[in-house]
Amino acid sequence: MPGHLGTTGLLMADWIKTPLGDMIAISSATHLHLLEFIDRKALKSEIATLEKAVKGRLGLGSYAPTKQIREELEAFFVGQSASFATPLALTGTPFARAVWAELQRIPPGVTKSYSQIAQQIGRPSATRAVARANGANQLALVIPCHRVIGADGSLTGYGGGLWRKQRLLELERHYRGLDQNP
Repeated sequence: MPGHLGTTGLLMADWIKTPLGDMIAISSATHLHLLEFIDRKALKSEIATLEKAVKGRLGLGSYAPTKQIREELEAFFVGQSASFATPLALTGTPFARAVWAELQRIPPGVTKSYSQIAQQIGRPSATRAVARANGANQLALVIPCHRVIGADGSLTGYGGGLWRKQRLLELERHYRGLDQNP
């Protein structure tokens, strides 16, 4: 991908190093559109979808939302804050956006099941659809899909890998019960 990108674009892609592996952040001048670990299997198709949306005008570099999320991730990984205030571009169905909003209400250090999320959005029979919306999330950590587990308490699918999900949940134990309002 980097070989065909210039230094200008409606969306700009930049790499962010984290203790759990490199991530890619793609943002416009005003919003973060994608934040994923670079080894996520769906990353190539997610980037292709964004490129199509901006008619190929994806470049290498950084806009303000990428700089902001970089600072917020640094604070997260060193145990200072689990709050993310970077403006997000949420592209998805109304149902998916409702699921993502509910995910953002899960406090750090807390987990919920897919069925609990379905109940909380008023769609108790939509557990599988909640799982699909969870998997379609393109804003890792910021929309904390890693906080969703199986009804039996088991770790279930995570695009960044189950080992990473486990590590994120362990890291977030530090934040449990802390006021995370900026």
